[in-house]
Amino acid sequence: MKILVRLPNWLGDVVMATGFLQALQEQYPGAEIHIILKKELAVIAEYIPEQFKTHLFSKTDFPGIKGAFQFGRNLRKYNFELFFSLPDSFSSALIGWATGAKKRIGYKNELRSLLLTHVFQKERGIHRVLEYISLLAKFASKEVSAPRTSLSIQTRATVKEKLILLNFNSEASSRRMPKEKAISLVKKIVREFPDYNIGLLGAPKELPFIQSIIAALETQPTIINFAGKTSLKGLVELLDKCSVLLTTDSGPAHLANSIGTPTIVLFGAGNEKNTAPFNTGSLAIIRAGRLSCEPCVKNVCPLYEIPECMNQLNERLILETLTKFVNK
Repeated sequence: MKILVRLPNWLGDVVMATGFLQALQEQYPGAEIHIILKKELAVIAEYIPEQFKTHLFSKTDFPGIKGAFQFGRNLRKYNFELFFSLPDSFSSALIGWATGAKKRIGYKNELRSLLLTHVFQKERGIHRVLEYISLLAKFASKEVSAPRTSLSIQTRATVKEKLILLNFNSEASSRRMPKEKAISLVKKIVREFPDYNIGLLGAPKELPFIQSIIAALETQPTIINFAGKTSLKGLVELLDKCSVLLTTDSGPAHLANSIGTPTIVLFGAGNEKNTAPFNTGSLAIIRAGRLSCEPCVKNVCPLYEIPECMNQLNERLILETLTKFVNK
């Protein structure tokens, strides 16, 4: 049997989908499983423990509805028996339809019923890992266990470095750490952990934000700016060798958690019941919880110029949690 899975588009969601891939292998032992992965996330395929044939999709290479159809059409030669669409988009279902897969499975959304053979209603309020696995369970009409989310590094760091990584960024501004709050936190962390290097993460577009934080610090001898200098592969390597990651609700949180790095996640607009890292070992979730609007799950805060839910996070609690993780 040949099975094709359209993985999600965001880093954190891809990590959360690794639980689905494990469950799929358990449900169909011996099946030849293929995955469709966003081209920009291609390196993640190296860390998925199971061996899958990977097909890289890019909206630049295959633009619009016509491009999605052509991409799927190119995969028709594999004669897939099953196609699972984890994203809810119309274009993802169209890819599956274009492959000619006999059974095409996904959640109901965006007129997808026209393109899928098996459509299910999404269960609200559950963790996204369970949401993905639930799709398999509904199709198979049987209970499916929820394994860990897991990425595997062939050559692990033998010794953890005295390095605390900080990620204040997020694709959604409502989940991003306000600048002044970030500066205050970094100052306190530098004072609290004088024997540790403090690394600030960020994509190239986030470099100005990180530079502005560093520029506001009185002393910078232990600060390392990784923003704009680290590929996705380099980020995995950094997360593997660091002592702990302190991060906003974002892709690096899931990445660190999936490889076993101690992870502290600061939540504001996002709902930890749905999108927190899934593995509970060496994981701490911190939320202020002082506002009636928490969590709003909006990408842009509709009430405040900066996300007040992030601004009100308890810095002493964050430092105490960091201390516990560093001293494990």
